[in-house]
Amino acid sequence: MDHVKIGIIGGSGLYDMADVTGREEKTLTTPFGDPSGPYLLGTLRGQKVAFLSRHGAGHRILPSELNFRANIFGMKMLGVEYILSASAVGSLKEEYKPLDIVIPDQFFDRTKGRVSTFFGRGLAAHVGFAHPFCKILSGLAHQSAVKSGATVHKGGTYVCMEGPQFSTLAESKLYRSWGMEIIGMTNLQEAKLAREAEICYSTIALVTDYDCWHPDHDSVTVEMVIANLMQNAKTAQQIIAGAVEQLPYERTCECASALKFALITRPDAIPDSTRKELAPLVGKYLQAI
Repeated sequence: MDHVKIGIIGGSGLYDMADVTGREEKTLTTPFGDPSGPYLLGTLRGQKVAFLSRHGAGHRILPSELNFRANIFGMKMLGVEYILSASAVGSLKEEYKPLDIVIPDQFFDRTKGRVSTFFGRGLAAHVGFAHPFCKILSGLAHQSAVKSGATVHKGGTYVCMEGPQFSTLAESKLYRSWGMEIIGMTNLQEAKLAREAEICYSTIALVTDYDCWHPDHDSVTVEMVIANLMQNAKTAQQIIAGAVEQLPYERTCECASALKFALITRPDAIPDSTRKELAPLVGKYLQAI
C-alpha cells in the first residue's frame, strides 16, 4: 500500500471508523516498541487513512501505560502527515455540556514522568510548542463539526492529567479557577511527539460529563462516560470524515518543518545507532552531512 497521509487515533468509545473501506491491518514494530495494536489501513472519503485504537482491542491499556512514542512513530513510518485524534474529556465549564464537541487550542500538563520525546540517546532537539495544535487542521475539524450539526466550541485549554483516577474536588476547582475548559488523560504526549515527527495534530474532544466540580455531579462513573461516548461516536466519525475530505494536498503550516531549526547536537557527535533509529524523523536534515 502507498504511503498513508492521514492518521486517526480513536479514544474511549471510538474503536473503529465504520466508513473506512478496502480494509487491511498493518502490524508494526518501532524502535520504541509496539504500538497499541495493528493499524487499520483503508480509504475514507477518497483518502488513504490509518486508524489506531489508542487503548488497544477491548480497551485494555491505561493512559499511563500507553506507548505514545510507538503509536506516533508508527504513524510516521506509514507516511502520515496529519493526525486527527478523538478523545473523551470532562468539562470544567458550565457552558461546555455533555455531548458537546470541543476543538482545543492549548494544553496544560499535569502528567508525571511520561516520556514525551523521541530524542535523547546522543541527539538533543527542542521543538517549538507554544501553539500545540495545527491551526489549519483544527480549523478544518471545527468546520466539519459545525456542518455535522454538533454543538461545537472552538478553542480552549485541555488539562492533561495522569489518571487513571478522576480528579479530586480540590483539583477540579483549582483547574476551573485557572480558567481551563476540559480535562483528559492522553492527548498531550501525542501532540508533543507529533510535533517532533513533523505531523500536524488536532484533537476532537468529546465531552462526556461535567467533572466533579459540578453541584449536580456527585461522581464520574465509567458507565456514564461510555454511554455518552457511544452516543457521540457517530458524530465524531462524521466530523473526522468531513475533515479528511477537506485536507489540503500540500502543507503550508509550521508543523511540516518543526525540526528544521530544532536539532542542537553537532552532526558528527550523533551516535550512528540513534541516527539510524530516528532516520524517519531526522534523515532529511542529516543526509547531506
